[in-house]
Amino acid sequence: MKTLIAVIYKHQPDAAAKTLDRLRDLEEEYLIDLHDAVVVRRNDKGKLTLMQSVNLASSGAWTGSFWGILIGMFFGPLGWAVGGLAGAGLGALSGYLSDYGINDDFIRTLSEEVEPCCSALFVLARSMTTDKVIAALEGAGGHLIKTSLPTDIETRLQQALQAGAPTAEEAHA
Repeated sequence: MKTLIAVIYKHQPDAAAKTLDRLRDLEEEYLIDLHDAVVVRRNDKGKLTLMQSVNLASSGAWTGSFWGILIGMFFGPLGWAVGGLAGAGLGALSGYLSDYGINDDFIRTLSEEVEPCCSALFVLARSMTTDKVIAALEGAGGHLIKTSLPTDIETRLQQALQAGAPTAEEAHA
């Protein structure tokens, strides 16, 4: 079963990206298996930016190329080239337009609290070793805004995030 964790970092514009880097390190240690992760920021003009952890356009281009070349094999050498290029273009477009993992509208709705001084992190994990992930995130700061975790584990995660985390005054210094 997949696990959703959404954290907002008040007065810490880079904290979400740093936490995602830590989660990627944990993924290399096989402690978490990330399905999707999105870092959210709001610029000074109020525009919300979602930075996907998976480049869907690039992934779609490779898949489209493969299928285009495969189909183009039936039409000779020119078919390979045309099929590969057309497949890459259509694959990149479909990847760009697709919504993978966490629904973007869901993220935008939960990100209303994100201000230009803040950041948020949305994580969808296929699996994780809960105790070790919570221990690794201790002191990362942030406030949980949504999870699919059981209440007791959600409470432990929130306590770990806050343990030794910088206060708003320290974050500004």
